[in-house]
Amino acid sequence: MSLSLSAQKMVKALKADKQLPSVELKTLDGETVNIKDYIKEDKLTVLSFWATWCSPCKKELDNINAFYEDWQEDYNMELIAITIDNQRSLSKVKPMVEGKRWDYTVLSDVNSDLKRALNFQTVPYTFIIDGKGNIVYSHSGYVEGDEYELEDKLEELSNK
Repeated sequence: MSLSLSAQKMVKALKADKQLPSVELKTLDGETVNIKDYIKEDKLTVLSFWATWCSPCKKELDNINAFYEDWQEDYNMELIAITIDNQRSLSKVKPMVEGKRWDYTVLSDVNSDLKRALNFQTVPYTFIIDGKGNIVYSHSGYVEGDEYELEDKLEELSNK
């Protein structure tokens, strides 16, 4: 029996019940940080993996940006955009983020350490982490409108 794509996503989301690993990343200014330092007890944290060469990634972050301020207020959440750009293309990240006026914290996983630890292959890839560091939702890919599914999940999790 073959599952539909939405059913596959649902199964994947249900399996997302592990802890966020402790992995060091870099800020766009080159400072080393641990991803776990961004998890706050009273907040939901969305990790959105993307790259400058990934059109669906940029579209997703653009569309979320339109709602981001409201989501922060309504769902007590923060989005961390994690680029997987390699060392060569990393110089394009900061100008792109500034040009798009994304108000997200942007970190770099240039060696794909966190990507490997979370065991996924392609971007965009989105996770929601609860205040205890548990991965409570994951979503692969992006099509127009996925931001509404993400908002529904944020609303559901913020009301628990």
